[in-house]
Amino acid sequence: MSDAHSDAAIIRDPVCGMTVDPTKGKPAHTHDGHDYHFCSSRCLEKFVAEPGAYIEAEDPVCGMSVNRATAKHMSKHDGERFYFCSGRCQERFEAEPQQFLGDRPEPEPMPEGTLYTCPMDPEIVQEGPGDCPICGMALEPMMPTADAGPNPELVDFKRRLMIGGPLAFSVFALEMGTHVGIPFDEWIGHRAFVWLQFLLATPVLWLTRVFFKRGWASVVNRSPNMWTLIMLGTGAAYLFSVVGLIAPGVFPDSLLGMDGLPPVYFEASAVILILVLVGQVMELAARDRTGDAIRALLDLAPKTARRVTEAGEEDVPLDAVTSGDRLRVRPGEAIPVDGHLTEGHSAVDESMITGEPVPVEKSPGDAVTGGTMNKSGSFVMEAVAVGSDTVLSRIVNMVAQAQRSRAPIQAVADRVAGYFVPAVVAVAAIAFLVWLLAGPSPALAYAVVAAVSVLIIACPCALGLATPMSIMVATGRGAQAGVLIRDAEALERLAGVDVLIVDKTGTLTEGQPSLTDVIALGDVDDARILTLAAALERGSEHPLAEAILAGATERSVPELRAEEFEAVTGKGVKGRIEGEDVALGNPALMSDLGVDISAIEDRMSALQSEGKTAMLLAFAGQLAGIVAVADRIKASTPDAIRALHEEGIKIVMATGDSRRTAEAVARELGIDEVRAEVSPEEKGALVEAFRKDGLSVAMAGDGVNDAPALAAADVGIAMGTGADVAMESAGVTLVKGDLNGIVRARRLAHATMRNIRQNLFFAFVYNTAGVPVAAGILYPILGVLLSPMIAAAAMSLSSVSVIGNALRLRGLKL
Repeated sequence: MSDAHSDAAIIRDPVCGMTVDPTKGKPAHTHDGHDYHFCSSRCLEKFVAEPGAYIEAEDPVCGMSVNRATAKHMSKHDGERFYFCSGRCQERFEAEPQQFLGDRPEPEPMPEGTLYTCPMDPEIVQEGPGDCPICGMALEPMMPTADAGPNPELVDFKRRLMIGGPLAFSVFALEMGTHVGIPFDEWIGHRAFVWLQFLLATPVLWLTRVFFKRGWASVVNRSPNMWTLIMLGTGAAYLFSVVGLIAPGVFPDSLLGMDGLPPVYFEASAVILILVLVGQVMELAARDRTGDAIRALLDLAPKTARRVTEAGEEDVPLDAVTSGDRLRVRPGEAIPVDGHLTEGHSAVDESMITGEPVPVEKSPGDAVTGGTMNKSGSFVMEAVAVGSDTVLSRIVNMVAQAQRSRAPIQAVADRVAGYFVPAVVAVAAIAFLVWLLAGPSPALAYAVVAAVSVLIIACPCALGLATPMSIMVATGRGAQAGVLIRDAEALERLAGVDVLIVDKTGTLTEGQPSLTDVIALGDVDDARILTLAAALERGSEHPLAEAILAGATERSVPELRAEEFEAVTGKGVKGRIEGEDVALGNPALMSDLGVDISAIEDRMSALQSEGKTAMLLAFAGQLAGIVAVADRIKASTPDAIRALHEEGIKIVMATGDSRRTAEAVARELGIDEVRAEVSPEEKGALVEAFRKDGLSVAMAGDGVNDAPALAAADVGIAMGTGADVAMESAGVTLVKGDLNGIVRARRLAHATMRNIRQNLFFAFVYNTAGVPVAAGILYPILGVLLSPMIAAAAMSLSSVSVIGNALRLRGLKL
């Protein structure tokens, strides 16, 4: 694929190679006095982080240096961009790319100990590459790496296609020429003509011998599949032709032509195998594209980190970083690993994790996540989680596992395929016998054509691709939207969920209390009440104290110090401020101190009915005010609840909080049912109760106490901002951690299952209709017998339709 341009000035994004119109407000950056323009902020960030890698490229033909930002000529090959000094160099490259890439270094080998699995039979796992013992397909790494080049099998198959394609076309042209008035056989003699077809077709079979290897493996392992039919069909056509060429005397005279040779099908076997090879190249390329989401995630992490030691600073490979290392992160760089700031301040773009485009201010002690982008200041961080323990690595691992998993609906296709292949072989045998015994002359030729056509057109490759392709594309699309699917079964079950059970704290709410009300009673004002409350709470370790202190900081009230501080267990705190006794706590504390609160009991009840925790402030023995805190509902929750109701899902809140607080939140959000003051075990029992009623249940939570219910539910949904054990127990993890993620996950699940059903429909209808036509059912009516080559083209087209339909999920709007 290439760009053709006139001599007009070209402005390219130096990172991705796209042409950019700078008048349309695209991102720009000045480096070494030169202006560079970008298609997106992501390309700009990559350039700023490592400009040297994107300024110049080497013309692979002549070796000249080419400016990537102004190159007039660019071409893509095997997913890589190449830049050229002239159109002539580009033309030479595109004509024979391997001639100029022969000395290029091969992609780095996979790390030692890498596990490989079969894309069609994921239960096969082994260390190192090889072939699947069930289907014979090449095994692929279970965990991709950012440095991995294109799929080696895809590269190999493309090379085989470049050689075998012209050979098969030549055989086809020779044979078809005789039918359209070009007498090739008369020009060179019929026997020489047949020998020429043999010489051209045989290398094609050698180039595609991997298909026969897979077919033989399916027979040996008693797992008949598409390769069984391809091996039998093309092998039968080729062997029939070879025997006819070498030993025509074994055939009856009625089958022999005037030249003493029977009909041959070298062109059919060669063209069929090349069409299958084309289908395999398209499938491998499509599967390679489904890994774009994983590669995009892997690209977020830098390749090196700048380690700070007593001797100074040095750049080290990312895999050399260990927990406890101090690392410097400069503006425009990606944060290498998970950790926390120890020095400096900055704003960090965490959209990879949260989806929010606004950078987050970071100060010493704040946590940072590997793969997020440092926007402004320079800082030093301490590495905490490295390697496979980082958030980014765990996300990549979840996506990779999900893409290899199989949905329960796949079992239907597997069962059908298990019976289908033997049935097709039987139909081919019956068709052969019927044509041989009752067909027109030459009966044997017709019988071979019918049998081969049945075997080829019935190849169940579309059936095998129907579910895995949709799952691979969907899980990658989910990862881009912050929805991590652990396995295909979770995706299928999510599409059928009837009831969603949600925890309150951290799921519906922000998960930490914040100051909501300051009410002054008497002559003092609100600021004075908050000042006194904050002065007392500075000595407390209670979670509510943090909310009051944070509220005091936000409202910039004066800072006072309390003396003789005392925490009264279960009641509150008290001390002396400016020589007066001050207390902050519940009604029990006020009763102990002899403070009358009867006048504000109704106001207290009103605050509690709103789900707030109200604390009373007494000053100098008199009730002075009320301070209320609450775990605020996330801003995104109301819209998400409405969207889930529109999806037909019943929403149940199950929380350990008090019934009054839980009911207040439920009223505000319109939640269908409330279960308050429940233990973790009771949450699990609630899940089982709904399931016994025949309902499909999803559970969403973020804490350790939610893990049992997450594991018990049909689908567990963990908030990515929560506890690790919750994520380990869940089938779906929401990176951002709000209910809108569940809405996106539900829509993704519906779209995926609809896509799978469409694919299975295409595959079933195609095979159901194709087999009788190939067997010759239309011949008595229309005089039509399907050519094996047309059968092969139809078979490949069915696979292409399934692949194309699955790839539509990449553009799904969630």
